[in-house]
Order: sequence, then structure tokens, then C-alpha cells
Amino acid sequence: MRRLKVAVIGVGHLGKEHARVYTKLPEVELVGVVDTHPEQAEKIARLYNVPYYLNYKDILNKVEAVSIAVPTTLHYAIAKEFLQNGVHVIVEKPMTGTTSEARDLINISKTRGVILQAGYIERFNPAIVAIKKFAINPRFIECHRLSPFTFRSADIGVVLDLMIHDIDIILHITGSRVKKLDAVGVNVISDKEDIANVRIQFNNGCVANITASRVSLTPMRKIRLFSEDSYISIDYQKKDALIYRKSPALTLKSLNVSEMDVSTIADLRGYVFGDLLKIEHIKMDDYEPLKCELESFVSCVIQHNDPLVSGEEGLKAIEVANDILCEIEKNLKLAHMSSMED
Repeated sequence: MRRLKVAVIGVGHLGKEHARVYTKLPEVELVGVVDTHPEQAEKIARLYNVPYYLNYKDILNKVEAVSIAVPTTLHYAIAKEFLQNGVHVIVEKPMTGTTSEARDLINISKTRGVILQAGYIERFNPAIVAIKKFAINPRFIECHRLSPFTFRSADIGVVLDLMIHDIDIILHITGSRVKKLDAVGVNVISDKEDIANVRIQFNNGCVANITASRVSLTPMRKIRLFSEDSYISIDYQKKDALIYRKSPALTLKSLNVSEMDVSTIADLRGYVFGDLLKIEHIKMDDYEPLKCELESFVSCVIQHNDPLVSGEEGLKAIEVANDILCEIEKNLKLAHMSSMED
């Protein structure tokens, strides 16, 4: 069986995991790893018995597909060169730092007829995949994504570093465009926002409240979806999801609360909150999201299919993220002006 020749560009925290997964895919031949740090490049290359390179240009003509897991500021230039050389590309989030760069990569991929996939791993999280079977029409969404400061993504703020995952998932779930948003952000450790909160109103009426922080002692990755007849709670880290549904037999309407006297209403206090709801664990498969993501990428390349998370979808998330950053900057200026007046 002919195997797809793949390399990983950048084998730090994320890239080394890409290399590990590729070595386990039977349809892939990992032909090398690239990193500007010789010791790290050699370490990962030795681990998987492949050549290593210090310059990505040295493998342009040796590969059919690449994973790009370098700092965000380098995504565009490296991805562009591979796409122009007819190489299929998956780029870790965020796909690029600006919308103009993202659009250019999309245009090149279409012109050259190669795949450009955005690396939004939460799309492949078992919990997100499992809730697809439910007819979700959320009216309100709440997200919390918190982590300690790792210094790995100091070139970008928390919006492009962490919040971008939830932006992508919410755009995917709602299927609606943003109507308006309001955002605030605070610099704590770096010279960019380390904590941010945004409230987004969509054209379909759904409202999302997203909080991201990279100065938290305790990691958290949770999302809650509220619709008219159900509530879904997802813990990304635990790969766990619960769905709460109203119990038809014990709604306030069926209990005729409006017609009860005070003493009868007092008796309702004996009901346990759970009696009013049907609570279920959402069944899901147990697998590694990154492995599923890279399997999907490789399959699309081999079978000439469109990727699950296309360059266009990567662009949508970047557009919203950039609008959030503009709103944060505007509010910071207003706060500064107000403090000077005081």
C-alpha cells in the first residue's frame, strides 16, 4: 500500500504530538520533522527514527502533506509556501493572525487544488461529536476556558490563543452570523490580553457569553447550551456531557401552581429539583481527538474530500476574534479616557 508522505513543521508542545500520531497511522509515512531548535528537532526525530531539518524549505519537495505547529506569527508564511508547492496543509489554531492572510491562503489552496484545514481540535472532541444527534437550537450559550500561563503562545493574546476554540464551536453550533458583540480584556502577565470576556448576539437570536483566561491556577474547559426544552453541559477535559430535559409530568403548568393555595405550594418544597428534570449522560465514543483530527485530514487528502474544518471556517473564527480584539481595544481606550477625566 502506497503511503502518504507527511512531515511536521514545529515539534514543540503540539507538534511533537502530531508526529506521534502520524507514526501510528498505517496510511502515513512520516518522512521528517522540522524545528529551528536543533536539540528538540533531533530529540523527536530520534524518537520516531526519521530525519530532522532546521529549515522547512529543505522538505518542500519531499512531502505531500504537512502539519504546521509553529508560533502563530509564522503560520501564514510557511503555509503559503507549502500550498504554492502543491502540498496539503493542516495549520494549528488560529490558522493565521489576520483575516487578509487567511483569505490569501484559502485562495492559494483553491488555485492549486490542495487541502487547507484549520486545526480546531474541539470539533473532534467526543462530547461535541456526540451531541450532534440532538436537535440543538440554543438560545443561550456559556463558555469558560481557563488555564495557567504557559508562555508557549506569548506572541498572541488569550482571544486567539484559547477563546478561538469556543468561537469556532459556537459558530458551528449556531450556524448564524454575529449581529453585535461587546468585549472586555485585561493584561495581567503579557503585553496582550490575558483575560477576556465577550457577549455575542447572533442574527438568529442566540446569545453567547464566553470567558477565557490564561492566568488561572485551575484549568477548565466547559460549555453549556440552553434551549427551550433542554440544557446540555459539556466538560471538554473529562469528555463528559449531560443533557437535562423537562419532565412532562412535573412542570409548573401541569401542577397548576397558579390555582394552589399557600399551604399547598409550601408542600411543593418537598420535591427534589431533579424530579422536575430528566437527566442523562450523553453516550460517546472514547478516542483521542487529535488522532481523529489527523485521520480526518489524511483521509481528505487521499480521497480528495473537503475537510471537516475548512480554511473558510478557520477564517470565520478569525473574523469574529479580530472583532472581539477591536472591541477590547476600544473599551480600554474609553476606560483610560474616563480615568483621566476623573
